[in-house]
Amino acid sequence: MRKLTFVASLLAMFAICAFAADVTGTWKGSMETPNGTRETTLNLKADGDSLTGTISGRQGDTPIQNGKVKGDNISFNVVRNFNGNEVKLEYKGKLKGDELDMDVSAGERNFSLKLKRQ
Repeated sequence: MRKLTFVASLLAMFAICAFAADVTGTWKGSMETPNGTRETTLNLKADGDSLTGTISGRQGDTPIQNGKVKGDNISFNVVRNFNGNEVKLEYKGKLKGDELDMDVSAGERNFSLKLKRQ
């Protein structure tokens, strides 16, 4: 019985990985901020439920941290320097075909980021 339970668990784990979102690639989009529209490029690489890559913008390339893929949901953090202060931005999004809708939060501020696969 233990072997059967183990095999069933293993198969379920493989099924979850097989249905993980395919977010690997380049994504471009923009978001509205109090300082105007910000163009953003994401270069992402998914490996199972792990997500790595960079986000590019006016401050150049910044590596993402703590990237995760769970089904069609992704999340990661970015730490950027604004006027000498480090700010942690949290990104959470959902893949819908070749579009990625993300919510970005920085402290109490929240923004929407819409990206398209390139």
